[in-house]
Amino acid sequence: MKALRIWFFLVLFPGLGSAYAQGDTLVLSLKDARQYATDHNKELLNAQQDIAIMEGRYREARAQGLPQVQGKMDYMTNFNYEVEFAFGDGEGGPPEINYDVLDEGDEEILRLLNEMMSLSGPSTIVMEDQLNAQLQVSQLLFSGQFWVGLEIARIARSMSGKQVEKTQEDIKERVTNTYYLILVTEESLEILSRNLDNLKQTLRHTRNMYRTGMLEKADVDQIRMNVSLLQNTLESTRRSVQLSYNMLRIHLGLEEHKPLRLTDELASLLDHPGDDLLDQPLDPEVNLSYQLMNYQEQMQQEQVDLEQWAYAPTLSGFYSYTEKIMTTDFDLSPKNAAGLTLSIPIYSGGFRKARVDQARVELDKARRNKSLLEDQLNLQENQLKYELRSALDNYFTQKENVELARSVYNSYYNKYKQGLVSSLDLTQANNNYLQAENNYLSSALKLLQARLSLRKLYNRL
Repeated sequence: MKALRIWFFLVLFPGLGSAYAQGDTLVLSLKDARQYATDHNKELLNAQQDIAIMEGRYREARAQGLPQVQGKMDYMTNFNYEVEFAFGDGEGGPPEINYDVLDEGDEEILRLLNEMMSLSGPSTIVMEDQLNAQLQVSQLLFSGQFWVGLEIARIARSMSGKQVEKTQEDIKERVTNTYYLILVTEESLEILSRNLDNLKQTLRHTRNMYRTGMLEKADVDQIRMNVSLLQNTLESTRRSVQLSYNMLRIHLGLEEHKPLRLTDELASLLDHPGDDLLDQPLDPEVNLSYQLMNYQEQMQQEQVDLEQWAYAPTLSGFYSYTEKIMTTDFDLSPKNAAGLTLSIPIYSGGFRKARVDQARVELDKARRNKSLLEDQLNLQENQLKYELRSALDNYFTQKENVELARSVYNSYYNKYKQGLVSSLDLTQANNNYLQAENNYLSSALKLLQARLSLRKLYNRL
């Protein structure tokens, strides 16, 4: 049942299979480490959330061109204010009228007007409380700036996604470099440990020979001093390994003390040194930095269009319905209303032209930066290929030197046991061997880093 549960968990979470293969220890190959970092790195997770933000801004820009519906209610009281008005001044008699020219219909109209005007005194209207509920629908019918702004938001959304890709590549590069550094440092640690064991054995042999009178005390001191120096170097290297592991944990998004074990070996990573990259041409369009610059140029072009559309008119329409829940007797406002609004820019004192000129300058800068980046990428390619060729030559040279230094040390060690060479000669041979190993590991790390940099340039991580 335990095996079945483990199998079920690995099926559901294949990316974490190696992480829990051995208890709480996270076991990672280089490929696993890259994938784990893309899923858990905190900087990358923040960058991915920027996509959601840009998606929201795109929807926000698009919503401005969709129908807008608003509702509101307003209540107003006039504290029963009374309005008095009169059509006449209430003084004097009625105007003189020539009734001979009037017919019966005219006389009836005069009678009604006389009643309405109340020449005998003013009329009074009480302003009662008002409560209205209003629903208004508005729609943007034409706006060039809206469509250009929507395109800018779309480009910004795509640019955000490309920025996430670039951040992901940067994270992969950091993880890979740290992985390489750990393997090289651990290899150095193993070499130092073996060498320390050999020196301790040599020290015991030297002390025995000193007790028999075959060697002097200076020989013992020389070997013992070498042992002490090597022990210090070993402890310093161990601390470097732990520091590199802590750095890798940060890149992976892990807690500080999470146990890690790396499965790839340095020799397997050096089986394919990367000389195939030397014959590959550079296509700037595949480089992520160049792709981002393309988006920047597109955005600046749209910005020019946006400023130019500021000269064009904008047309919008609206419809509103007002339900009069409470109103006064003297209310002349209609319940239904509709209309169109045409906004025509006429003169801005040169403001719009200045904005267009600025946008054109920014577009020129974006195009120039794009051309400059292409030149820089070509120069970078030549430099990285030069570094890779030099790293390859140095790697193979240092690999041969290690074999020679190891052979010389073994020869001196055998002669030392026979009393044919001094402890100083043996110490020098040992130091030469350690230096050769150090040079080899340093050349291996530079080779891996040069190959990695060129792969990143070609977007092949």
